[in-house]
Amino acid sequence: MRILYLSQRVPYPPNRGDKITTWRNVDYLRRNHDVQCVAFAHDASDHKAADDLRAMGIAIETVDLDMKAQKLRSLPMLLTNKPLTLGVYGSKKLQAVVDRLMPNIDLAIAYSSSMGAFILPHKDKKRIQYIVELDSDKWAQYEGFTKPPMKWIYGREARTLRRFEKQLCAEVDMNVLVTPLEQRIFNDAVPGAKSVVLRNGVDLELFNPNENTPEPGHLVFTGVMDYFPNIDGCEWFAREILPEVQRHIPNAHFSIVGSAPTDGVKALGKLPGVEVTGFVDETRDWLARAAVAIAPLRIARGIQNKVLEAMAMGLPVVGTTHATQGVDGDHGRDYMVADTKAAQVAEVVRLLRDRDEALELGKRARSFVEKKYRWEDVLEPLGELISEIE
Repeated sequence: MRILYLSQRVPYPPNRGDKITTWRNVDYLRRNHDVQCVAFAHDASDHKAADDLRAMGIAIETVDLDMKAQKLRSLPMLLTNKPLTLGVYGSKKLQAVVDRLMPNIDLAIAYSSSMGAFILPHKDKKRIQYIVELDSDKWAQYEGFTKPPMKWIYGREARTLRRFEKQLCAEVDMNVLVTPLEQRIFNDAVPGAKSVVLRNGVDLELFNPNENTPEPGHLVFTGVMDYFPNIDGCEWFAREILPEVQRHIPNAHFSIVGSAPTDGVKALGKLPGVEVTGFVDETRDWLARAAVAIAPLRIARGIQNKVLEAMAMGLPVVGTTHATQGVDGDHGRDYMVADTKAAQVAEVVRLLRDRDEALELGKRARSFVEKKYRWEDVLEPLGELISEIE
């Protein structure tokens, strides 16, 4: 089958949440199908990544996207009833590429609703929409965590994007969600639209426990640090939770590991015991040094790759309900769930003090992801879905 795969970013290398999934999808699909990728290139690294894909024999066409410029250009849309998302990711050039390729395509797969806009006009083609998580729901969560004027903008985006999502998802052949929770939210928001749950996985060879002794008191968070839920979670932990942990464990220190830290995140590095790394080549190296992985997200949906990767490394994880709800495990067996400041402090202190318990929790975590989140297993239903649509 000839498949067109559209993504917001070049689907390689797998070094951030969306690229992990898009790369795995493309790599899996190309084994049995002729795959053509179309993606936005955000910077020079994306152009290099596209060249890397071509060297692997994967066809890809890119269109440059300057996010800052696009955001400014989209502002007049505030005077309309259209979502800003479609302005930020709107591109006549990319639409022209899609229109040119579509006549020779059997199936189009769009990753995120913003990319779905480009396949929407092609009603004669089979189409799969990767929703992953409803972006309108994300903006609604942001609305609840911010103050005016951003509160108003996020609320407007939630409402206008929801209307577009209903149109898009009702027209395609299938919508893909990553957790049963996301599917329930989707079914309430877009009643009647076809949907299926296809889980994410984790690279069990790359993220593998090692025999190194972790640094005492070392806490780690991994994630892209210009993403609002990550920023909010790290600020909450660094400013409110870590000082209380340090009262009990004086050598406790917190590494925030991830690319593109904002000025606000960089400022956290001035706090006692807080380190902000910026981009690192391998997050696993930092996970290997840590005693406990932290996922203090107060806004989140879907599966958090940071949680799966830490668990695969055999690390004990302390996360919120929001961070762990997409992972089909149990509190106390596979990870620890703590939603309040007091609960976060108590769980982190306990695991830093009780090394045997921390090791046992980490071993159970590794065993859990081995059974449920091996990429080869979780991708199998994607092949079955394509066969059904074909």
